Amino acid sequence: MALDLERETKSNSRHWLVTGSAGFIGSHLLQTLLSMGQRVTSMDNFSTGYRANLDDVASKVGAEAWSRHRFIEGDIRDVMACKEACKGVELVLHQAALGSVPRSIDDPLLSHDSNVNGFLNMLVAARDAKVNRFVFAGSSATYGDHPGLPKVEEQIGESLSPYAVTKHINELYARVFGRCYNLPWIALRYFNVFGPRQDPNGAYAAVIPRWTQALVDGQEVVINGDGETSRDFCYVANTVQANLRAALVPDAGAIGQVYNVAVGERTTLNQLYGILREFVGEQFPDRLRSRASHGPFRDGDVRHSLADIKRAVDLLGYAPTHRLREGLRETVQWFLAQDSAVVAASD
Repeated sequence: MALDLERETKSNSRHWLVTGSAGFIGSHLLQTLLSMGQRVTSMDNFSTGYRANLDDVASKVGAEAWSRHRFIEGDIRDVMACKEACKGVELVLHQAALGSVPRSIDDPLLSHDSNVNGFLNMLVAARDAKVNRFVFAGSSATYGDHPGLPKVEEQIGESLSPYAVTKHINELYARVFGRCYNLPWIALRYFNVFGPRQDPNGAYAAVIPRWTQALVDGQEVVINGDGETSRDFCYVANTVQANLRAALVPDAGAIGQVYNVAVGERTTLNQLYGILREFVGEQFPDRLRSRASHGPFRDGDVRHSLADIKRAVDLLGYAPTHRLREGLRETVQWFLAQDSAVVAASD
């Protein structure tokens, strides 16, 4: 029987660490934990995260819950900051990293420094603090050029980008720390996570926030390649659930394993654009006539991605609550609310 996640979390007050808490996924983890009565230390260096995300969490959870939060402005590349963050912590949810395949191709040294050296610092700090469990964000990029679909955890190919290499190294280091130091760890290979607070701006913005903001603003959407590239898009609420289940699962056999975190459904970029245009068009009917243009394929991208989530379902009790359309509707509503707030502020 799957763990009753909400009851288990609320019935026991624990001390958690969330790294990357000012970022997209990290801020959702922070909000969920505080709303469930937990005590949370969090850390971010604001390289890709935003203070506004922390402010948004504070406003949503209220003063009492926010008082159970300790924030450290620090960098995981600083081992002493990692050690300070891990003091007294029972459970670590490590999200801090430099994402984006293109960013890693443009600057592999920076990606390696954050994603490998920073990750090793966190492992050392967690080991020394004797945390009960270390859960960390992996990536579907680890599968590289392996052609099999759906992706199963044991079968990976050659890496296609420096980012993919860093995420594979993380898993190797976690295995070694489990073997050498008895550090309990779980890796979660994320598949194209999306949702509110995801940054639509900048050269390395993910496809869903970038296209959603473009449609809201009445700008052109550019699809990389022919649009038949496919992905297993995963709403952020599913990702939050997977993290909490990984941190709290009582079965010792579930520890020291890698899990896909996705929905198990494949959507092409052309289909994705059609759904986003439909939802934004409910507010702006003229967008329904919009047509995307096509650019070149992006270096380092895999052609198709689809997750087998059976291991997460069987061992963690993972059960996605949002399919693509449900998650996209909530995401578009969030972007529209931000747009309305900007308009109201300018009046």
